[in-house]
Amino acid sequence: MSGKGKGGRGKGKAAGKLSSMSKKAGLQFPTARLNRYMRKGKYAARVSPGAGVYMGAVLEYLCAEILELAGNAARDNKKTRIVPRHIQLAVRNDEELNKLLGGVTIAAGGVLPNLHKELLPSKGDRLRKRLETSSGWKGAATHDHYRKRGQYDMPSAQR
Repeated sequence: MSGKGKGGRGKGKAAGKLSSMSKKAGLQFPTARLNRYMRKGKYAARVSPGAGVYMGAVLEYLCAEILELAGNAARDNKKTRIVPRHIQLAVRNDEELNKLLGGVTIAAGGVLPNLHKELLPSKGDRLRKRLETSSGWKGAATHDHYRKRGQYDMPSAQR
């Protein structure tokens, strides 16, 4: 016989279910690919099969954490789609993720809104109290009523 046909080892691909390392580990990340990258990268002389599983689990956890926080940021901004700005807000507002990704620039992420206390008007001013609330500038339709009459008008001599 030529070795092909019904006889042979195992049940064949059609009868038995194939299971990947990722499926056995219960992960979404490709553990075999991560293992291959570690071997090809020459990070160590020998790489255990469990190393790819461990790395896949860590990467999956980090992605899930960032996506959860970014989803919350998107929901806070009344959006249904996560954009880089939401990822930036999620990472920079979380202490541990900010430390991990401190030297990372997120493209099209922008910066965190930040007003220095020294730039705000004096303590008793209504504008300062308004800015320190959660609504900030968004609450008022116009801000002309906050400044004093004639405060920013040019003197008549310079007109």
